[in-house]
Amino acid sequence: MANATFYLLPGGSDSARVTRPADIACQAAARAYRKGQRVFVHCASQADAEALDEQLWQFEPDSFIPHNLVGEGPQGGAPVEIGWAMPNAALPVNRALLINLAPEVPKFAVQFAHIIDFVPADEQAKAQARKRFAHYRQLGVNLTTQDLARQPF
Repeated sequence: MANATFYLLPGGSDSARVTRPADIACQAAARAYRKGQRVFVHCASQADAEALDEQLWQFEPDSFIPHNLVGEGPQGGAPVEIGWAMPNAALPVNRALLINLAPEVPKFAVQFAHIIDFVPADEQAKAQARKRFAHYRQLGVNLTTQDLARQPF
């Protein structure tokens, strides 16, 4: 059975406290890579996937996180693979961690041992996160939350 962690992102008027899901996704991907885990990051669109790909290139200046967009890179993909709107033929395989940056639950989510998802501070995104939380629960996923304002990633 899959486990999911929802990270509650800080918000507010202080721009230094606002955390973007993509920033935490990069941190989570780096942490998982260092533990030897294979990661799939699911984005809402190709443009979002390409932006995250670029962000990972610049994420840690002193180290490299091997990653690629779906369909690029070595056969079987790099340790961190980034995709969007997956056709059934291209579903990610042999990956332990799913990082969901899309507004909906991917159909293939339960094939992962662990799922990371986010609850942004703005109300519209928060409502979408509540729907995803309920959907994961219907799928039988064990759910936990972590408030990043109280306990940083």
